[in-house]
Amino acid sequence: MKRNRIPVRLLPVISAMLAVWLIMMTVGSTAVLAAEEKTPTNKAVNPLGLNVEAAILIDASTGQVLYEMNADEARPPASMTKLMTEYIVLEEIKAGRQKWDTVVTASKAAASTPPDGSQIYLAEGDQHPLKDLYIAMAVGSANDATIALADHISGTEEAFVQKMNETASKLGLKTAHFTSATGLLDTTVISARDLAKFSKILLEQHKEFLDYSKISTYKFRERDAKPMVNWNWMLESHKTNPETPSLKSFSYAGVDGMKTGYISAAGYCFTGTALRGDTRIISVVMGAKTKESRFRETAKLFDYGFNNFERKTVIAPKTVVENAKTVKIKKGVSTEVPIATKSDITFLVKKASEPKVEQTKLELMTEDQLVAPITNGQKVGTVTYTYKDPDTGKTMDSTVDLIASEEVDKASWWRLMFRAIKDFFVGLFKGIVNLF
Repeated sequence: MKRNRIPVRLLPVISAMLAVWLIMMTVGSTAVLAAEEKTPTNKAVNPLGLNVEAAILIDASTGQVLYEMNADEARPPASMTKLMTEYIVLEEIKAGRQKWDTVVTASKAAASTPPDGSQIYLAEGDQHPLKDLYIAMAVGSANDATIALADHISGTEEAFVQKMNETASKLGLKTAHFTSATGLLDTTVISARDLAKFSKILLEQHKEFLDYSKISTYKFRERDAKPMVNWNWMLESHKTNPETPSLKSFSYAGVDGMKTGYISAAGYCFTGTALRGDTRIISVVMGAKTKESRFRETAKLFDYGFNNFERKTVIAPKTVVENAKTVKIKKGVSTEVPIATKSDITFLVKKASEPKVEQTKLELMTEDQLVAPITNGQKVGTVTYTYKDPDTGKTMDSTVDLIASEEVDKASWWRLMFRAIKDFFVGLFKGIVNLF
């Protein structure tokens, strides 16, 4: 039986074709692998397994970021927008342009608020103290109360929105763009990072904010059948309030603010804050699936912050900086003054760890700026220390003032004259020595 054999003359051709095919397969596979390596996954790092679109957790004292996920993506904040409205109202009161007992007349726009959101059912011309409307906004997230306050302060909601954007710009909120005072429009956007940053500013500049944000229930009118219940189900005050027994399971020790939000484009959102001991943390979650889950996801963040971090002082107050023990002054009894840090430098660090910091910046005032008399505690410069998180590799800077540790009186004209003569001859001598 005859076997079909490949002609000998075709073997080199077939071998060459096989070699080319193998090369192309190899190159193709390499290209595919390279493409796969270069293709971003677009998946946020999320070791806590948060079921939200964006989140961040920060130290309220320093702004140090403890956890983040999609924190820079600008998203609709829904009613968390009212935090800016509340801030502006508090600024107006602080400036003396408004008072808590100022009577606010409900505008036509406020009375025309769509009925599908939170409200206190204002009628055009209704008059209420500013404080009551503010609490209705802070506790019940009342949209009509919010618009009434915006119209009262700026004339129209549109003018108030302009004020909101101007304020956001001044505060450095780069992703913030407001189109309403209430957050009902999905064209209002801000990132979780900027929202946390703003919340820190709000708490620092207006501590009285928490007096209202922690109110568990509030009856707006005496004739109201039931009081409004704070949408922040995590409030510690809910646990002891007999009117909110169903919220006890969500109540979290130390929570006293800040604001919830929901529209379909935003999902369920929540900016929260909690204080335990000397540590206050601020969290933001955006895009949760349900109103309940936004609180459960926030609890994960709070647990992570309180269970894993502790506040450690790395530079104590009145510390002498090794490379800046003194600073030169003019016209004093002495020519220099000892200096030290005015206050401490503290970071939140992982428990049982020893934070490592390094001095990254030192700025001392010049002799011309420091003319005697110098008082004890007078600022003479600043020093900056940087902490690097060993887990994330991210750095955190903290700057503290340097101050004089003692007083230095102004020298008499007699002392200054002899000092000038001495300096003259010292300079002359050095000049002569340099000639040789």
